[in-house]
Amino acid sequence: MAGQVPPAPSSGGVGLRRDIRLVGLTWMSVGSIIGSGWLFGSQLALKAAGPAALISWGIGAVAIIILALVHAELGAMYPVAGGTARFPHYAFGGAVGASFGWFSWLQALTVAPIEVLAMISYGQHYAFAKGFMTRRAGQSVLTPSGIVVAVVLMAIVTSINFLSIRKLANTNSAATWWKVGTPLLTIMVIGIVNFHAANFTAADGLNPYGVRGMLGAVSTSGIVFAFLGFEQADQLAGESRNPKRDIPLAVIGSIVIGAIIYIGLQLVFLGGLPASQIGTHWSTSAYTAMTGPFAQLASLVGLGWLAAILYIDAVISPGGTALVYGASSSRISYGLARNGYLPRWYQSTDRRGVPWLGLITAFVIGCVCFLPFPSWRSLVGLITGASVLMYAGAPLSFAVFRKRLPDAERPYRLRGGAVISPIAFIVANFLILWSGWDTDWKLGIAILIGYVILAGNRVLRLNPIAPELNWRAAQWLPVYLVGLGVIVYLSDFGPLKHPILPLWRDLAAVAAFSLIIYYWARAVALPTERMKTMLDTIVRPESRTSSKP
Repeated sequence: MAGQVPPAPSSGGVGLRRDIRLVGLTWMSVGSIIGSGWLFGSQLALKAAGPAALISWGIGAVAIIILALVHAELGAMYPVAGGTARFPHYAFGGAVGASFGWFSWLQALTVAPIEVLAMISYGQHYAFAKGFMTRRAGQSVLTPSGIVVAVVLMAIVTSINFLSIRKLANTNSAATWWKVGTPLLTIMVIGIVNFHAANFTAADGLNPYGVRGMLGAVSTSGIVFAFLGFEQADQLAGESRNPKRDIPLAVIGSIVIGAIIYIGLQLVFLGGLPASQIGTHWSTSAYTAMTGPFAQLASLVGLGWLAAILYIDAVISPGGTALVYGASSSRISYGLARNGYLPRWYQSTDRRGVPWLGLITAFVIGCVCFLPFPSWRSLVGLITGASVLMYAGAPLSFAVFRKRLPDAERPYRLRGGAVISPIAFIVANFLILWSGWDTDWKLGIAILIGYVILAGNRVLRLNPIAPELNWRAAQWLPVYLVGLGVIVYLSDFGPLKHPILPLWRDLAAVAAFSLIIYYWARAVALPTERMKTMLDTIVRPESRTSSKP
């Protein structure tokens, strides 16, 4: 079969199994995209941008599709476990690889707890769950009893992930049919039964907060967060039966499906709101206090049966996404350990081929997240920022592989890649800009914590593999991280009352800065022979194909 990788041994257990087919891979990505984002995204985007939120969803979809196209070529070229975290390693060596690996792991580790928070938030509809959360500063946050319930739910997610990857894929595929069907049903029913075109010009108008409101909503209202997940096909590429054909189809197909669903949901949420929920300002209307937006909307318009389905879905959709990211985070830690960035114990797999230590670590860190981030909205910004930084590594790696390895086999070759790739890097940095300073400085702290962890692994020699740090190939990285932070601080999305870089100038500054970093990074990347050596010794002996049909 084309694209099938021959068996090879793997240290520390039976190794990863190549058991996932196209539908399983696609549904892994779609199952990640259709999670808690659809339950809350339309409400928060409308609050931030008014009816112009529809444009925000369109901007977010285009941005993610551009990034997805780059990921599709990379994932098909090098189908390795935790691919998104590892491509920069092959292009730039140790220092850059460790950095982007941490960004990727940080993002994956924090998704499962945010999905658990979504389940508990919608669960407040039931009398037994009302004590699990309380209102504080306009948000629903966990109470002590709620934290206990959240830990129990994390334990359930972790336990299911100890099944083989085939059983996990089958479980996720079944759940994803429901997860896709439910929002489609919601779009159809509310759109037919209770749609008011006059809502588009209600309250303070169609576009009350201008371009800044539209752009800010993309990153801060859950739009980018809602689209996260297309890269799951890349993360699990090391377990794909036919990666050359299936990875590009799964990556691109999943984001198209997600975009259609999310734009439709925003349309019917806006059009379906009764007049009693719309005041004089979109940002302060009654609907903004809903803890279960779509289910409560269904109840308000007399669709009790639909509300019942949505409350059930509020367990299935976030739960399915939590399952996928539990698997993804363990595969990322597996890949980081193979590259020498984490202790070698993270390479160990049990008899089912599951990286067990990575799962346990994801459970512990996920539970810790409930303490400083006890609400759904409080985690969105951090996850979005970490995700976008992770995505930013793909265009840079793409540029290097195109320049250093022009004759390498590319089962999927992106047309116009020389133009799309730098645009993708600019787009990623736009998303970081739109996240705003309040999010980005916290992300900076998380990055520093990651460097402490990675440095500790190297100093204590917890892994016999000690990758070269390749400082020459990483010389652009500190300039990139610090420089982008400075631009955000000085921009219209920063804390300054009178920004030095007002709107449009800040976009121009980010675009120019991104191009400088892009071509600088491409110029100083690892030499071709060094890259080939790393790929030959690390990528090929990654997985083995299951003997089962």
